[in-house]
Amino acid sequence: MRRHLSNIYRLGVKELWSLARDPMMLGLILYTFTVSIYVAGTAMPETLHLAPIAIVDEDDSALSSRISSAFLPPQFLRPERITLAEVDPGLDAGDYTFVLIIPSGFQRDVLAGAAPQLQLNIDATRMSQAFAGNSAVQQIALGEVTAFVQRYRARTPPPVDLALRTRFNPTLDPSWFGSLMEVISSVTMLSIILTGAALIREREHGTVEHLLAMPISPTEIMLGKLWPMGLVVLLAATLSLRLVIQGALRVPIEGSVPLFLAGTVLHLFATTSMGIFMATVARSMPQFGLLLVLTLLPLQLLSGGITPRESMPQLVQDIMLFAPTTHFTELSQAILYRGAGFDVVWQPFLALVVTGTVLFALSLGRFRRTVGQMA
Repeated sequence: MRRHLSNIYRLGVKELWSLARDPMMLGLILYTFTVSIYVAGTAMPETLHLAPIAIVDEDDSALSSRISSAFLPPQFLRPERITLAEVDPGLDAGDYTFVLIIPSGFQRDVLAGAAPQLQLNIDATRMSQAFAGNSAVQQIALGEVTAFVQRYRARTPPPVDLALRTRFNPTLDPSWFGSLMEVISSVTMLSIILTGAALIREREHGTVEHLLAMPISPTEIMLGKLWPMGLVVLLAATLSLRLVIQGALRVPIEGSVPLFLAGTVLHLFATTSMGIFMATVARSMPQFGLLLVLTLLPLQLLSGGITPRESMPQLVQDIMLFAPTTHFTELSQAILYRGAGFDVVWQPFLALVVTGTVLFALSLGRFRRTVGQMA
């Protein structure tokens, strides 16, 4: 047993030295767990942030001035007042995403109950801002009109007083969600890439034959590639949580980080095994990249990290129970967002143990057949 553990350890150290001499992989790890996570937290696509807006105020009244002053950062840039002739050139040049036109006599018609119209021009090529900003502009404008009119009419209290209680993200800050989910996605992606690339690199450099000539078993070779790559991803994820998530983005983590890292270890056991399996199927690095795209996208999109699983078809929900990312996303959200303990997340932990064991067995069988053909 000591000899087997010694072989696995020395093979793992060899992989760490190989990774240390690969600047491309080191750059990928650094970018993925720093810049990529920071960008995901600060530039959520569905978030309205500093959208450029212009206003054509043909009424020049107290109400129109009130509407113009209601568009404030961080949702909008301060509105630029333009003329009607500048609307189309400004939209064509991309200077504005929204142009609100307030017609002449708007305040007079509002007070007379004539239901005047506001015209909102939107640059729909900026899809994310256009989608989120459309309703935001309407709510702001209608809210200001309502508040203005209530100065002249009696205020009618609503029949129901709705008390909102927002838990786990009181300010509804999208960076809290985007940054943490990017860490979860990065753990999956990097563990598969690093492990698969390590095996393919051995094959392309012709060093697999050297390993087969040594008194070591295929199991030792495979484990010698799993633990170092998993360790690198685990350390990178830990530093990212501390330095980027909690440090740069100031996102609070409700639960136990050690418990989350324990679940990450089980997830890495499964995903690194997937990386070995995919590397035995692919014959070159380009083929591995194509296979990675076909595998990684469904794992991330259907795991519940982007879209709730409850909104997916039942068949998709059942199939994704066999994917480790589903259970890892479930336990990560429960621990990091809601502060859940092991008594709450023991089921996804158990599911990761089962799926990891199955994937490891399948990968080991495929790896043994592959190295047997090389021998």
